[in-house]
Amino acid sequence: MDKSTGRRCFFTILIALGALAALPAVAQDLNWPTKPVRFIVPFPPGGTVDPLARLVGARLTAALGQQFIVDNRPGGSGSIGTAMAAKSAPDGYTYVFVFDTHGVNPTLIPNLPFDTVKDLAPVMLISTSPNAIVTNVSKPYKNFGDVIKAAKAKPDTVTYGSIGSGSLGHLTLTLVQQTGGFRIVHVPYKGGGPMTVDVLGGQVDLAIGTVALLTPHVKGGKLRALAVTGDKRSGAMPDVPALAEQGFPGFSALAWWGVFAPAGIPGPVLEKFHAELVKVFNAPEVRKQLGEQLGMDLAVSSPEALQKFLVGEIARWGKVVRENNIRAE
Repeated sequence: MDKSTGRRCFFTILIALGALAALPAVAQDLNWPTKPVRFIVPFPPGGTVDPLARLVGARLTAALGQQFIVDNRPGGSGSIGTAMAAKSAPDGYTYVFVFDTHGVNPTLIPNLPFDTVKDLAPVMLISTSPNAIVTNVSKPYKNFGDVIKAAKAKPDTVTYGSIGSGSLGHLTLTLVQQTGGFRIVHVPYKGGGPMTVDVLGGQVDLAIGTVALLTPHVKGGKLRALAVTGDKRSGAMPDVPALAEQGFPGFSALAWWGVFAPAGIPGPVLEKFHAELVKVFNAPEVRKQLGEQLGMDLAVSSPEALQKFLVGEIARWGKVVRENNIRAE
């Protein structure tokens, strides 16, 4: 055997040994999960993200025989818990369930401690939903046109609550005011709970929040829905016209829910987790619960579709934040 042939044999053996060494890791990936899995929810219990993660966790625990544990890490419009996920080991045992603030925070929050696009691996865009603009039934507004008339007659007197400065509701009504040529006063809250309490009590004239959050109070007769923010009506509020029907043609601004993992998650684990999520969200009873009761339009997307969607949301809402000098509070 000459020297060149010997070197080729040596490198062939090294490659074969490397492949054999990798087999246990591949087998472990295919056997995922072999220990409890953590779902970080970067919001407090309540709202919409927490129950969504708990629904998924309960179903996957039953299906896969391992615990899927919800870990609430609220703060910073979802950025604190998401930072924890971004910095976690990319081993397939930590995921983060995010809300639409995830696409706003890169522009809204200075010095975000992670790169939203690069430090997290997309898993699935679960669903979207329009926001609803509501008022107490004791208020005089019967439709969104009434709000515009009142605001134009007396600028900066009509008030509206949102779940916080820089929230999608806040940014949506900022755009709507610019397009419609009227001014109303923003009252930011620390979440959907306190905002809903105040609109129910009449402390603010209007509130904007997800259809999921506000539908029970509309159906209960305490709030009147004036508009939804999609380009079409919501299945949960079929009698409520979209803004696109009320002088804002083509307008659409949707809340959304998604799942991400730390960047670098093994491909086989990501594929298996995604496949299990598809099973969960294709279950008829889950589709009925999320669609009819919470007004979510299920997307159940590929990881690639979520990443494309996220980049688009960052660009759209980042422009609104910069042009209006909006700051987190």
